[in-house]
Amino acid sequence: MEQAITKSLTMANGVKIPQLGLGVFLVKEEEELKTAVKTAIYDGYRHLDTAMIYNNEEFVGTAIKETEIPREELFITSKVWNYDHGYEEAKAAFAASLERLGTDYLDLYLIHWPSPNYIETWHALEDLYEAGKIKAIGVSNFQIHHLEDLLAHAKIKPMINQIETHPEFPQNELHEFMKKEGILHEAWGPLGQGKHDLLSNPILVELAEKYNKTPAQIVLRWHVEREIIVIPKSVTPHRIKENSLIFDFSLTEEDMGKIATLNTGTRYATSPDNEEFLTKTSIRPE
Repeated sequence: MEQAITKSLTMANGVKIPQLGLGVFLVKEEEELKTAVKTAIYDGYRHLDTAMIYNNEEFVGTAIKETEIPREELFITSKVWNYDHGYEEAKAAFAASLERLGTDYLDLYLIHWPSPNYIETWHALEDLYEAGKIKAIGVSNFQIHHLEDLLAHAKIKPMINQIETHPEFPQNELHEFMKKEGILHEAWGPLGQGKHDLLSNPILVELAEKYNKTPAQIVLRWHVEREIIVIPKSVTPHRIKENSLIFDFSLTEEDMGKIATLNTGTRYATSPDNEEFLTKTSIRPE
């Protein structure tokens, strides 16, 4: 087993979060998911990011048990889905996630999207946090105006906002707002989710050659240099390993400037301001 990857950032409440984690979005086949999680842990990952809506929390929990890594050495994140918003609903959803994961606490619990009733949901998370059931609480896919609204009603600030972020969509304005408010930036889809040819961009290819790294490693290092938490998703063992080898080099300011030119403002996923999506996904299936 590889030595644990210890590079971390510190949240506003003093809790440390590993800067590299494994994302498991869309991985629904049990054995594939378990292999990915165990591979990551054996490669030194200690941060795992899942969600109720991914339908794989149980598989993540089983894989963790099979590694025999002590629970306190791991950082586990899950999220409350849109149709579980509301004070009592969110508490029930949290308890169900704990049961599926086979743990009695979470390191981080997030509101997955700013769908209706997220204020009531946040109050539930605050109470769970104060009860010691969650080490840290935060949100996901929140824009500046959502955060401003939440901050106006919260007694505890969100410690993290997990948002789509990649070189073509660096979220600069939101990044600076969160920095000012002491909210850590966590990137999902940090490599652009493979929906386009980002990793074949000549700038990234040139930098990969310069550092004897892959374009994906250059992009992940770019996130790290910006003090962003990254949770690249992969089920391929050699890519899981490759994604972890980003802490043995640094990019120069000139390199960072070159990567900054890739910003096109292109969001590849659903907008957090898509009211139709937020409303539709807030309705619990029959």
